[in-house]
Amino acid sequence: MDKREELAATILYVDDEEMACKYFERSASAEYDVLTANSADAAIALLRAERGRIGVVLTDFRMPGRDGGDLLRQIEREHPHVVRILITAYADKKLLIETVNSAAIFRILEKPLELSEVRRALRLATELSRERTANRQRLQAINETLAFLAHELNTPLATILNFSRGIVHRMSEHSASGARQEEIGKAALSIIDNARYSMTVLSAFVDSARNAGQGFQGDGSSPASHLIASLLDTYPLTPEQRGMISVELNQDFRVTALPNCVMLVLSSLLSNAVRALKGRLTPLLKITIRVNGEPQIEFADNGPGIPPEVLERLLVDPVTTHAAAGGTGCGLIFCNRIMQSFGGGLKIESMPEQRTTVTLNFPAIRNPSRRSAR
Repeated sequence: MDKREELAATILYVDDEEMACKYFERSASAEYDVLTANSADAAIALLRAERGRIGVVLTDFRMPGRDGGDLLRQIEREHPHVVRILITAYADKKLLIETVNSAAIFRILEKPLELSEVRRALRLATELSRERTANRQRLQAINETLAFLAHELNTPLATILNFSRGIVHRMSEHSASGARQEEIGKAALSIIDNARYSMTVLSAFVDSARNAGQGFQGDGSSPASHLIASLLDTYPLTPEQRGMISVELNQDFRVTALPNCVMLVLSSLLSNAVRALKGRLTPLLKITIRVNGEPQIEFADNGPGIPPEVLERLLVDPVTTHAAAGGTGCGLIFCNRIMQSFGGGLKIESMPEQRTTVTLNFPAIRNPSRRSAR
C-alpha cells in the first residue's frame, strides 16, 4: 500500500508563489497526499470539489486579493472539520491575533519554513483530522440511525394501530359470526408479531449501544459473527423461520463503525427476508460473513425476487408493497444511508421468482500496525 493511502486526510497548501507551492509539495508528498492552490478562491473551489477529502489546510497570510486570514475564516464557517494552519513571514501581531481568534487556527508557522517544524505540525494536524473525521462519521451515523429507528418502529406501530381499530369496530358489531371471529384472531396475531418486532428493534439498539459505551470487545467494535448471532437470538423468529436460516462464516471481521447502528440495519434486512419468504414452499435464507476485497455480510433468500423496475428505484425512491400495513418504502434507503455514513454501502441483486441478495459492504480492513487509511 502506498504510504499516502494510509493517511486520514489530504493536505491543501495555499500560496500565491508558485515556487513555494512546489517546494512544499516536494517536501511533504513522500508522506502525505498534497494538493496546492495559488489563491483563496482556488482553495475554496478545491475544498468544495473534494467533498470532505481535505482534512488539513496550510495557507500563507499575505496573498493578493483575499489574504490567508480571510480564507481561514471562510473555511471555519463552511468546513469546520478542516484543521487550519497559518503561515506568515510578518510580525503583525494585531492581524495575527485577529486571525487566530476568528478562525480557530491550530498552528502558526513562520517563513522561511523549518522542515522539522512543518513535519511536527503536520503529524499533529493529521492526528486531529482523523479524530474529527471519526467524530463526524459517528454523528452522521447516529443521525441516520435515529431517523431509521423512527421509520422501523413507525411501520409496525401503524399496523398495530390499524388492526386495533379494526378489532374495536368488529367487537362493536352485534353479529359475531365464525368468519368475523377468525378475522379478529388474525388481527390479534398481527398485533403480537408487530409488537414483538418493535420491542426487538429497541432492545437490539439499546443493548448494543450499552455495550459500545462500555468498550464492547475492548475497543468499541464487535466481530460480525457476534452481531449475527445476537440478531438471531433476539429477533422474534418462529421455530420454522429459524430453521430456514443458515449462517456461513468464510472469514470474520470486526465491525468498528457503531455496531448498534449496524444491528438496526441487520434487523431490517432480516425482517424483509422473512416477510418475502412467507408462503414459499421451501424457504431458505443464507447469511454469509466474508472478506471479499472488503468486509461483507450477505443476505441471500430464494423468495419471489424484485421486479427490475422496482429494483432500480429501491435505494433512491420510497417503494413499498406494504402501504396498507403502514410501510413507507424508506427502509432500504435508510439502511444504505447508515452504511454510507461510515464509509460502507449496500448492494441489492435480484432475479424475479428466484432470489434476492442484499450485501452490506463495510470499510476495508486496515492493518492495525499501520496508520488508518483515508
